[in-house]
Amino acid sequence: MTSQIKYTIGLVIYPDMTQLDITGPHQVFSSMPNTQVLLLWKTLEPVVSNGGLTILPTTTFDECPQLDVVCVSGGVFGAVEMMQDIQVLTFLQQQAQSVKYVTAVCTGSLILAAAGLLRGYRAACHWAFREHLQLMGVQVSNERVVVDGDRITGGGITAGIDFALTIAALLCGEDTAKFIELMLEYNPAPPFGVGSPEKAGSSLVAAVLDVAQPLIAASNAASKQAATVLGD
Repeated sequence: MTSQIKYTIGLVIYPDMTQLDITGPHQVFSSMPNTQVLLLWKTLEPVVSNGGLTILPTTTFDECPQLDVVCVSGGVFGAVEMMQDIQVLTFLQQQAQSVKYVTAVCTGSLILAAAGLLRGYRAACHWAFREHLQLMGVQVSNERVVVDGDRITGGGITAGIDFALTIAALLCGEDTAKFIELMLEYNPAPPFGVGSPEKAGSSLVAAVLDVAQPLIAASNAASKQAATVLGD
């Protein structure tokens, strides 16, 4: 007998997204009992991530049912485009009216903020883009996962697994989340321990920021424009 679906989680994907922002949470969410996970985009055409991984949407925005959780991934210049994409922002605003949790990973928080869905909330984001969230009326946190009411956000990229396990505990209970954590052998031990700017040192941080400067500049401009539209 097929298990009855209790929760439906929608993961918003788009061209030039960062695939791990979604594939990490997808692995956790698809391990939850009685849970349907949808990959959402405007069409069912393949979506190519910034690293070249092709992902197939399973449901379009127009055909998407009312979700229990909506999650937005971060990305590179694609994320900047999504911050200005009326169809994407409208879809998120509509779903946010009834979902249990409005969520994002990495720079997906900027997309939620551009939709006006994080104003006055605490939220996480990739460390290089935190100031951009502030421009849109968000209380920025450097925590790996931030839960503020029905808004849940994760920090940069790999935080998506921590983020998803947090949601699994809220929806299915801590015991289920612990089971998934062990089943996935989620026991990170980074070989260099420089995965945050606080640990990396100023020279390494400066090197990363230098490489990312064109994206940071584009994101900053989009955030300022969104803040103007939102009235911040």
